[in-house]
Amino acid sequence: MYEVPDGYQQEFQDKYGVRTDLAIEAHEVIVEREGPPEIPGVIIENEHTEHANICRVTIESELGAKMMGKMPGHYSTIEAQALRQHNRDIHQEIGGLLANEIKWFIEQSGLGPEAVILVVGLGNWNATPDALGPKVVGELMVTRHLIQLSPPELRKGLRPIAAIAPGVLGLTGIETGEIIRGIVGEVKADAVICIDALASRSINRLCSTIQISDTGINPGSGVGNKRMVINQETLGIPVLAIGVPTVVHASTIVSDALDIIGGEDPERKLQAEEMPQKTSFAVDPQAIMGSAAQPNADATTAQTAPGAMSREQKRQMINQVLEPYMGSLIVTPKEIDELINDVANVIAGGLNSAFHEGVDYDEIFKYLS
Repeated sequence: MYEVPDGYQQEFQDKYGVRTDLAIEAHEVIVEREGPPEIPGVIIENEHTEHANICRVTIESELGAKMMGKMPGHYSTIEAQALRQHNRDIHQEIGGLLANEIKWFIEQSGLGPEAVILVVGLGNWNATPDALGPKVVGELMVTRHLIQLSPPELRKGLRPIAAIAPGVLGLTGIETGEIIRGIVGEVKADAVICIDALASRSINRLCSTIQISDTGINPGSGVGNKRMVINQETLGIPVLAIGVPTVVHASTIVSDALDIIGGEDPERKLQAEEMPQKTSFAVDPQAIMGSAAQPNADATTAQTAPGAMSREQKRQMINQVLEPYMGSLIVTPKEIDELINDVANVIAGGLNSAFHEGVDYDEIFKYLS
C-alpha cells in the first residue's frame, strides 16, 4: 500500500478550497472543477436501492491518491437521506446494506470466522457531534469473553468481538493510537475497525452518509487535530474505518456561497434561484461579488471584485476574514442528538449482523436502544 504524505490532503484543500473526509466528495469536486469524469487511477462503481445510493471508489495508483488527497484503497459510501428520518424499518434496511459492505471488506482482508476483531469507538463522548464512536460501541454485541468460556458447539455463527471507547487525548493524555496498539497486542486482535465522526463539504450529507474504507484513519484530521495514524502500517493488522460526517467547516460554507452567487456552480445557483424567497433583499447579490459583470464597471473595480478572484485568492480572503474569530468554526445540525443516536443504531446493527451470522437479522435491531 502506498504511503500518502499528509501534504496530499493539504494540497487538495489548498487547490479547491474544500475540506472533506469523504472520498466521494473529493471525486465530485475534481469532476466539477476540472471537467473530465474519469480520474487516472480511480475507479467508480455506483449502485442504487429504493432508499440509498452506494458509491464504491477504488484508488489504485499514487497519481490517483495525490489528485484525490486520499490513501489508495477501497471506499464504500452509503448515501441515504432516510437516515435523517426517524423510520425504524428504513433504518433496518440501510443497516442491512451496511452489513453487506462490511462483510465484503472482511472477506477482502482474509479474516476467518474465528478471527478476533477489535472495534474502537473513536471520539469524545462529552461532545455530541464527536460521540458517534462511543455510542456505537455501547450497542455492540461483544462476545470475545463469552466465546472463550463456551464449548465449540455453542460458538457457531458468533465471532469473537472486543470493543473499546478510548476517549481522546484531551481526556486521557494518551494518544489514541498508542492505546489501540497496546490493546491489539494484549487481546491478539486479527483486525481493527475504527468508528469516528467525519467532516463533510455538504450540509446535506451530515448524518445521512456512511463511509467504509480499508485505509485506516487519522483521528481528528477532519477538524485540524492530527494525531497518530491508525492503519495497517502502524498496527500490523488490517484496519477498517467507518465514518459518518457530523460537521462541516464554516469556511467551506462561505466558499460554496460565494461560488453560487458568482455563478461558478450553475446547478446549485439554479436551485437557489428556484427556492421560495421568504425575505426580500435590498442589495442585489451580484453587487456583493462586485461589478465585474456590469457593463459600466471600470477596470479597477472589475479586477478587485471578489467575483474576479482566483480560487486561491478567494481562499485566502475567506481565511483572513474568518480566522481572527472563527477560523476553525465547524457547524453541526441543531437536532444532532437525535441524529447521532439513530445513525449509531444503524451502524451497530450493521456491525452486529456482519459479525454474528448465527443471530437472526430481524432480532438484532430489536435490542438496540
